[in-house]
Amino acid sequence: LHGEPLTHDWSKDHPHHRGIYWAWPEVDWRGQRGDLHALQKVFARPTGKCLAASGAVFAQVEAENLWRWEDRDAIVREEALIRAWRSGSHGRLVDLEFRFAALVEPVLLARRGASHYGGLNIRLAPVQGQRIRTRTDPPGTAPRLAWGLVEGTFAGAAAAAGFLILQHAGNPAYPGDWIQYPELNWLQPTFPANGARHELRQGQTLVLRYRLAILPADAATDAACAAHWRRYQSLQLDCSLKPS
Repeated sequence: LHGEPLTHDWSKDHPHHRGIYWAWPEVDWRGQRGDLHALQKVFARPTGKCLAASGAVFAQVEAENLWRWEDRDAIVREEALIRAWRSGSHGRLVDLEFRFAALVEPVLLARRGASHYGGLNIRLAPVQGQRIRTRTDPPGTAPRLAWGLVEGTFAGAAAAAGFLILQHAGNPAYPGDWIQYPELNWLQPTFPANGARHELRQGQTLVLRYRLAILPADAATDAACAAHWRRYQSLQLDCSLKPS
């Protein structure tokens, strides 16, 4: 919130954890299984297509990756759009939008064991006085809110802060389950659904959208988190990268 790092990369206990990243531990292609999460057999590699823009309102990066099997065969095209809004008394908002499409044969994505972690992964730095709260409204609720919050004092910070994660209601299989490992300072909204394997196909794009909000502790009430979720649902991001 005031310049202190909130995420943790390449930790000794889990060296493949890399702050905020999107990856699946079960990636199936041609009857084989790779692990994009733990960096085994399949890897997301930059293509060099990258657009960056900044101004008075926000800064934005769009980048393209190809998932390469055994670091050779390109199997999935990925686009990532990251937009950081100007910070203020309300805190800092960061929007994430990901697009995935198989290039030739179908590719299956699943969480670990099809029921644990996978999707948008968030490994935070150590938090003193850590408290994790999540909300997922029951089926049939209109609108059906889904948000998660990690509260506490991060290293180097003078005051407590809240790290809020919002799911967009347009995501497939919304709302994703919340998976948390407090001992690892970990909270994530998962995809796909428990027990499911999502099939990426050529010509069909999977779009996943999330918002992160870094808030002063006194601005991280349940009512404020719900208001952030409602405001986020109306946002539309324009992706400028186009397939080759």
